Amino acid sequence: MFARIRRLKERLNQLGDLVRKVDDLQKAVGRLEARESSPRKKFPQYLHAHEFKVYSQWGEDGIIQFLVHNVEIPNTVFVEFGVQDYRESNTRFLLQNDNWSGLVIDCSPGDIETIRKDPLYYRHSLNAVCGFVNRENINDLLGQNGITGDIGLLSIDIDGNDYWVWEAIDSIKPRIVICEYDSLLGFEKCVVTPYDKTFERLKAHYSFLYGGASIAALHRLGRKKGYSLVGSNSAGNNLFFVRDDVVGSLQVLSPLEAYVKARFRNSRDRAGNLTFLGFEESLSFIRSMPLHDVESGHMITVGDLIA
Repeated sequence: MFARIRRLKERLNQLGDLVRKVDDLQKAVGRLEARESSPRKKFPQYLHAHEFKVYSQWGEDGIIQFLVHNVEIPNTVFVEFGVQDYRESNTRFLLQNDNWSGLVIDCSPGDIETIRKDPLYYRHSLNAVCGFVNRENINDLLGQNGITGDIGLLSIDIDGNDYWVWEAIDSIKPRIVICEYDSLLGFEKCVVTPYDKTFERLKAHYSFLYGGASIAALHRLGRKKGYSLVGSNSAGNNLFFVRDDVVGSLQVLSPLEAYVKARFRNSRDRAGNLTFLGFEESLSFIRSMPLHDVESGHMITVGDLIA
């Protein structure tokens, strides 16, 4: 019995060593990509040319490397929330490759514990905090963890209240902001899911299709807060903003220029299984769901965007 347990532990240790080696290989490839990316010219419109993936979900690692090489950032501190166990995130490569420091927040105690047990937690200056982020508590969460003023980067991905939380943040002034947008909502209307302090995407609509803000709404908010839209990722789910006083010669885009019609298919049925609905099918599927028009203050439905 004890010999079997010992062998199992040995195999687990070997698996752990393999995982670490793969992790090191990922970082090495990322460093090579970063060296290739940093001297590139500032493309006139698209950040897509700079994409590469190390820890990010899509190509955000490469875009971030391009931006931090082209924006002066004296305080290399980041904040990211909605990170789950941090294996896939927008800031992990900044932490491990560029030795930035930062704060990550997620609502799952188990995921936060996993982050704290990861070797990166003692090798780098990272603080992982458990909390359900909303517009009422975000500034307190930041202040309680020593994050104030001029920082390098903020990444928001909470599947629903992203717009409302960014609107509420006034205790930090990040030079770069990454915020998820909802490609299904198009590029013309300034619309957003109505605020709900306890919003959870799967509870709001089982399809996982409902929850977020249009690119036009986030562009409008960015302008009010002093940020320029400099692009999106090629997947059509993340926007990149740079603070107006440091945007320099980076190309500033309109919502129409930056908009990407998302091709990924993450719709679910009531049992939680993927149904792979296309763009138009997905839009029609949630046509009765409410939206807040931030320009007029009126409530409309997703279906009004189709008409």
